[in-house]
Amino acid sequence: MFNLHLSAEQLEIRDTVRDFVAREVKPVSLKSERLEPFDKPLLTALLDQASQLGLRTLALSEDAGGAGADNLTCCIVTEELAAGDPDIAAVLAQTSMLGRLFERLMTPGQRKRFLPQLLKDDRFHLAIADRERGSETALGVNYHRPVAIEPAIKTTAVRAGDQWVINGAKNCVANAPVAKLFAVQASTAGGVSTILVPRDASGLSLRAQPGHWFHGSCGEVVFDGCRVPAENTLGAEGRSPLAGGLEAEGRGSPHFQALSLGIGRAAYEAALEYAQLRVQGGRRIIEHQAIGAKLAGIAIRLEVARAAIWRAAWASDHPEAITDRSLPDLPLQTIAQVYTAEAMLEVAKDAAECFGAMGVMRDLPMQKYVHDARVCLHSGDGGADATLRLAEVLADYRRPAKTGT
Repeated sequence: MFNLHLSAEQLEIRDTVRDFVAREVKPVSLKSERLEPFDKPLLTALLDQASQLGLRTLALSEDAGGAGADNLTCCIVTEELAAGDPDIAAVLAQTSMLGRLFERLMTPGQRKRFLPQLLKDDRFHLAIADRERGSETALGVNYHRPVAIEPAIKTTAVRAGDQWVINGAKNCVANAPVAKLFAVQASTAGGVSTILVPRDASGLSLRAQPGHWFHGSCGEVVFDGCRVPAENTLGAEGRSPLAGGLEAEGRGSPHFQALSLGIGRAAYEAALEYAQLRVQGGRRIIEHQAIGAKLAGIAIRLEVARAAIWRAAWASDHPEAITDRSLPDLPLQTIAQVYTAEAMLEVAKDAAECFGAMGVMRDLPMQKYVHDARVCLHSGDGGADATLRLAEVLADYRRPAKTGT
């Protein structure tokens, strides 16, 4: 049964993270240099503090040295962090999600080499390098058609004895500037392979990603004769376990919908506080119908979005609920993604309107919240493609998993 009653442990984790954000993150994240939408400095010191709280390895099993948190708990943490700073939330969510993935797919030898580093180094972050320039697709053109919508992977890996030699480039790699281990998808003789590449591997270099149309830390990874041991292959050679994407493997998580929710909540809390303090016409503006109704509408969107995210998270932790038809066999994470991204942009804009003309001033955080929410609307495969994927499911059309070839 879907249960919204949080455990004592979940409540303690939520309250600990909320206190950390209020005490440490917000006083720094709301400084003027952090309110610019582009070229914001990543708050590495706070990121380290969050890692020391165990948030970087939250999803790892207890046997592997983590907290063994389920997807619902991870979503709660991501929302709390994003309410303070979405960049910190994005970096930690990416590493947390991939850490659990690697734990499930690594060989014992790979775990012996890489997991101790992940546990001991607060700055050991993870990244998956799969996207390439020109790889963006428009699903609308191929909607409901059994054709490959992903171009071939141009990054290649060639065996040279007991090593892989990798050449190519991956762009828009989340966590690239801070990652110390990459899961790289490359074309090999037998198909597409996923290869674990340490940051210090010879032939690997990084390029800054222009602009800041993303949350967290992002960059381009270049491989120029990059050599790594053949034993770094994740899964079977030529049969990448990540070829269908994290969600296709059943290991996706609505972490990033929770990030969008955190941004909307931050905007709402700022507007609510202002509306209770600002006096106009002899009474607080929250008592004026226009502002009161606007804030009520925001609160409704936040609660509906949270319910959709928590339901998707709970379902991913309890797949038997779909098997026994307790929940519909629908991509609940996609539903949460589309609704939350659209709703939180409206939340941020309505919250900014509560400030009147001051809502667009660059020395106030409201314009930043609107920008951050808009980034969420276009992140990943975007709302349009996600909606069409849902429409395909409704028509009982299952798009073949991506092969990268």
